Amino acid sequence: MKIKPEQLLLYAVTDRHWLKDGELLDEPVKKALAGGVTFLQIREKELGDAEFEEEAIRLSKICNENKIPFIVNDNVLLAKKINADGVHVGQEDMEAGKVREMIGEDKILGVSAQTVEEAILAEEAGADYLGVGAVFPTGSKDDAVEVTHETLKAICEAVSIPVVAIGGITYENMVELKSTGIAGISVISAIFGKEDAELASSRLLERAKELF
Repeated sequence: MKIKPEQLLLYAVTDRHWLKDGELLDEPVKKALAGGVTFLQIREKELGDAEFEEEAIRLSKICNENKIPFIVNDNVLLAKKINADGVHVGQEDMEAGKVREMIGEDKILGVSAQTVEEAILAEEAGADYLGVGAVFPTGSKDDAVEVTHETLKAICEAVSIPVVAIGGITYENMVELKSTGIAGISVISAIFGKEDAELASSRLLERAKELF
């Protein structure tokens, strides 16, 4: 396996929604990494291709300097172009087996799953880890479908690769995920929506270490 489960303990996904005018994601990301984020995914739905690439290159450099895995959401071609550590795809994106063919065996492949069947198929197609959710109501994705904690646990038991829970996770509610078998949590607003991203990351990491 190209990643260790502990690298997925605190998985942050970028979101420029909380940036002030003219602000770049660089500083919030640096603070999040300083606070203990163990894995970073860049997710941009609003940027044009050129801007997205520029931002991905900058954030990839920051992650490399901190020895933190950096992956690109959805955009397989961009991930290959900038030599990111890997890519994460959803069920509506390119099929996982095809993505594995494109990125090669040495890159990280994450796949979203919401059912045991999807999880098993993703593992068979070459996924290194799964992102499962939304485990709580979330405002970060308009089309997010909730996954019960029973289903989350069943997915963890059905596959041998690490599972990361995503969707509406906060410092307060993450305790509800304790016995599901997940390797870690994936958060957006719980870090980037906070005034102090470093402090938020530090508190989340400390809690995650206790629970998972």
